[in-house]
Amino acid sequence: MIELLFKLAGGIGLLLLGMVLLSDGFRAFAGEALRRALVRFTGTPLKAFASGALATAMVQSSSATTITVIGFVSAGLLTFPQAVGVVMGASLGTTGTSWLVAVLGLSVSLGFYALPLIGVGALLRLLGRTRWKSFGLALAGFGLLFVGIEFLQEAMSGLSGVFDLAALPGSGFVGHALAALIGFVMTLVMHSSGAAVATTLTALHSGAVNFDQAASLVIGAAIGTTVTSALAAVGANVPAQRTALAHVVFNLASGLIALVLLPLFLRGVALAQAHLGLQPGPASLAAFHTAFIGLGALLFLPFANDFARWIERRLPDRDPVLTRHLDPSVLSVPAVALEATRRALTDTAHELFSALRAAIEQPAQSVTDVRHSLIQRALEHIQEFSARIPPETEGAPLSAQRIAQMHAIDHLLRLLSRLPPRTAVRRMLTDPRLQSGTDKARTLLATAEACIAEDFRSEQLAALEKQASALAELRRTQRPMVMRQTAGGEWTPAGAIRVLDAMRWLERVAYHTWRLSWYLAQSRHDSEQVGRSGPATEPPGLDRVAPDPPAPRRRSRPPA
Repeated sequence: MIELLFKLAGGIGLLLLGMVLLSDGFRAFAGEALRRALVRFTGTPLKAFASGALATAMVQSSSATTITVIGFVSAGLLTFPQAVGVVMGASLGTTGTSWLVAVLGLSVSLGFYALPLIGVGALLRLLGRTRWKSFGLALAGFGLLFVGIEFLQEAMSGLSGVFDLAALPGSGFVGHALAALIGFVMTLVMHSSGAAVATTLTALHSGAVNFDQAASLVIGAAIGTTVTSALAAVGANVPAQRTALAHVVFNLASGLIALVLLPLFLRGVALAQAHLGLQPGPASLAAFHTAFIGLGALLFLPFANDFARWIERRLPDRDPVLTRHLDPSVLSVPAVALEATRRALTDTAHELFSALRAAIEQPAQSVTDVRHSLIQRALEHIQEFSARIPPETEGAPLSAQRIAQMHAIDHLLRLLSRLPPRTAVRRMLTDPRLQSGTDKARTLLATAEACIAEDFRSEQLAALEKQASALAELRRTQRPMVMRQTAGGEWTPAGAIRVLDAMRWLERVAYHTWRLSWYLAQSRHDSEQVGRSGPATEPPGLDRVAPDPPAPRRRSRPPA
């Protein structure tokens, strides 16, 4: 008896360890490519569904996919309706574990032949470089998966002779509900629906449970996997909570439908065995698992957008609009956290550009303290969040993105210090003799807003540089003219100082606006996309990671 329990515990442990290593190793090996693919191929609910299913089948963990999606939604990489499709696909993709165990793990004894995989994987993990270390981890996990299944088979075969688990209630709604509850608890304890399903398949193959009980256990495991995503959303922002709720509702509804229609599903499995050549036992259970999740997807997918709106009504937005993407749950993935920071910086910059343009167009109406405080609080939150992002020792693109964001924060702070303009400057902005400068600044700020809205197109960045240079040149040429006019009596000394201050204010606003826009474009994580949206030639600079754009012509070292 002790030997059986030891084998059972060890088998489950090896199975869990194998799945964790396979999932973590493959995610690290695929890395950014997998994240980009998941974001890129989610344009429609159907594409999002396919992306979620494929990603989960590859990493062998619906929880991993769902938690990743929660981070993407929090960071603004995915919209919530897209996330709904991915979550549904993740639930279907996790049935790939059932087929893997049923077809390879149980039909063919691979435990002995998987041992070399563990050895090769361990060597790659120890001796490999960069991504090959992660591949070795995934390879070792794949081998451990089958070794664990073999231990489980031995334990379950012996356990069926000691305890007649098949004698437990297996028919009727109460019996099915009890078995589903056991499957739910198994998933909570193992923290993996895939491991719970694999254990159930092994128990069925060994005769420890009958098919009806195994089907109910799988239903409970499908419902239990939602707990991981629910825990990941605790304390997270509203988009993350919406995604977790969608996962819970979809899996719970699919599980309850399967529980109610279980007699029909069992009859369908029997017909498939009789007429379609479906093998009894684990293969039939894997087919049942796929069938009831697939039915849930067929019922929900046509109404994915309506389902998303229903969730949004249940969980309305509560987060500050400028920093809604700064969710602490994404801090564990620096690439996603940096993208969340970039989006918060972009939203804050757009609000600041709008406020500055309003200050120029209507200088008599000072910027409200509420608007200024909103931007200031957003910047404080962004700086605090940015400081908490773990440093990346490998990967220059992330370092370049982080440095570009630091520059962007610097220019945002400098722009904010000029909002609202001082009273003397505000009065001079209405002077007809400054009309040319105010028109140029207003046009530049409008271009900057459009640049953000249209994702930093190269021609817009070039236009910003040209407009900022024009304002710098205007100030350079008008300053000596104002001095000559003052000497000629056209300006009083105090009036000349005020007009020069106003000209300096316009020039500095234009300069920092252009620099800020340039760095926001450079802070995008997709290096290819940055290359398309950034300047055609790299600006000169000592810092080759995030080079400084060339400044417009102006006098040397103007005051900040």
